[in-house]
Amino acid sequence: MGKKNKDARVQVILECTEHKASGKPGISRYVTTKNKKNTPDRLELKKYNPILKKYTIHKEIK
Repeated sequence: MGKKNKDARVQVILECTEHKASGKPGISRYVTTKNKKNTPDRLELKKYNPILKKYTIHKEIK
């Protein structure tokens, strides 16, 4: 049996794209993990923004 690669999953931070344009104070961020072998590009998910009180697109930041 081959040895499993443990560093394939990395922790990423997702930040709201609509929040800066709204002009409201604060920031909406989520922390999650992704498999960088399966998804090498940046992650985009619809998550809830409690400040704007709606679901918005959150993009992965570096």
